[in-house]
Amino acid sequence: MSVEREVALPSYRVTIAAGALDRVGEIARATAPAHRYAIVTDDNVGPAYATRVRSTLGTERTSVFTIPAGEAHKSRDTWASLTDELLRAGFGRDSAIVALGGGVIGDLAGFVAATFMRGIAFVQVPTTLLAMIDASVGGKTGVDTPVGKNLVGAFHQPAAVVADPSTLRTLPRDHLRAGLAEAIKHGVVADEAYFDVVSFMAAGIEGVDLAGGAMIDLVARSVEIKADVVRRDEREAGVRKVLNFGHTIGHAVELLSGYTLLHGAAVAVGMCCESALAERLGLAQAPTAARVWSAVVAAGLPARVPASIVVDEIIAATYADKKARSGRVEYALPSRIGAMSGADRGWSIPVDDATVREVALSLRAST
Repeated sequence: MSVEREVALPSYRVTIAAGALDRVGEIARATAPAHRYAIVTDDNVGPAYATRVRSTLGTERTSVFTIPAGEAHKSRDTWASLTDELLRAGFGRDSAIVALGGGVIGDLAGFVAATFMRGIAFVQVPTTLLAMIDASVGGKTGVDTPVGKNLVGAFHQPAAVVADPSTLRTLPRDHLRAGLAEAIKHGVVADEAYFDVVSFMAAGIEGVDLAGGAMIDLVARSVEIKADVVRRDEREAGVRKVLNFGHTIGHAVELLSGYTLLHGAAVAVGMCCESALAERLGLAQAPTAARVWSAVVAAGLPARVPASIVVDEIIAATYADKKARSGRVEYALPSRIGAMSGADRGWSIPVDDATVREVALSLRAST
């Protein structure tokens, strides 16, 4: 018997099931009825799944738009190109977009949907673990700029999310491991028992049935954690800031790597640094940082700042991130595994550069 899980958010549902790709048309017609559908995908995912998804939507009313794969193409230029292609193809306000791919596609296609004709419906169909458990949920859409990640965008909730973990079977192993970083984050933020489950699964991920019940449960629990936070704070004015754990330093590391480091790998580095920062500031007790480090290493992810990246450049890059306020950079920091600090400070804690520098240098790779 196949396992299916559903998680409800205020305005849409997340469906998680092996074989769910064959239900995209059914779900899209129910939640985002449209005269025409535009599948936005990339040149890695499209050849594998676009024809299958298009057949569920109706080939005569569906077009496929394919961009090159990779974070470098999550840009304003690609957004403009896709928008122009939709206009040339005669798409209008009675259209809807289906985002088929990983986090880059979800963010980019969602931003196109948010701005095309002042906003049309879209359905998220994530095909990577990171996109299933994090990027596809919550309504954040956007593109990168040379200054930093996701600095141009909009909040635009999907009409539905359809996650088929069968796609994980063809996902490169480094991308699968990168997705585990966001699952580790969700455990640190909200659920110690889940953190332990993720750590255990990460250590034996090669033996896990990626479309089986254990993986479906992992995806569902991460979605539940994020959904609970988003319900309380859709536009990141308060408690949703806790989901930025690992991302302040992580985004800077990712940017300075020239996006050669996968997002999840950069977040893993960020979580190790920021949990150590929480202990240094007395906000978290040991062994919080050691447990985060162990989980990251078990997942096969980097735990140290790459030797090729200058720590002062990381600090400079954090000031261009969305988390800088009044000339200081704010961090989401844990108090322990399963709970975050800063409830009395809006869930975001300003930290001086000297302390950040000290911690980052102590965790910098030697070679």
